[in-house]
Amino acid sequence: MIDLGLSKLALIGAVALIVIGPEKLPRVARTVGTLLGKAQRYVSDVKAEVNRSMELEELRKMKGTVEGAARDVESSIHSATSGVEREWSATASELTSSYESSDGVMSELVSYPEYKHPGKNWRLKRGSVPAWYKARQGVRTKALSGAARVARHRPPGAVGTARRPRQLG
Repeated sequence: MIDLGLSKLALIGAVALIVIGPEKLPRVARTVGTLLGKAQRYVSDVKAEVNRSMELEELRKMKGTVEGAARDVESSIHSATSGVEREWSATASELTSSYESSDGVMSELVSYPEYKHPGKNWRLKRGSVPAWYKARQGVRTKALSGAARVARHRPPGAVGTARRPRQLG
């Protein structure tokens, strides 16, 4: 790398002032500054691309190791489940043979209830607000007609509140 100290930069500036002249020097300095900025951005972009490619390669290696470990786990699970299946089938065959010999007729070992669909709107019914909560909060649970609402909120002794006696018969 080129080692530029303060004395070397001053010498380059003095030579540029003599060669280029004082009128064109600011414009040339601006152009050189923009070119140096573009070069620095280009170098940083190249560095970032190299770092990304290295990280991508590391991720690929890590992916391969994880996939290998997953395959090993899968094979161990398959071997364990096949052993359990073999034991289960052996136990089931022993049970069925002993059950047949004792009864003579093979019937259901375990009876399960028949599936019943929960019906329409079962999620709505399960998620509804309980009646005790509605009563505590003062939420109406039943719709009242207009006349019933007026009669309910009419003060006692008001006109038209006398009830007719029930007729028997």
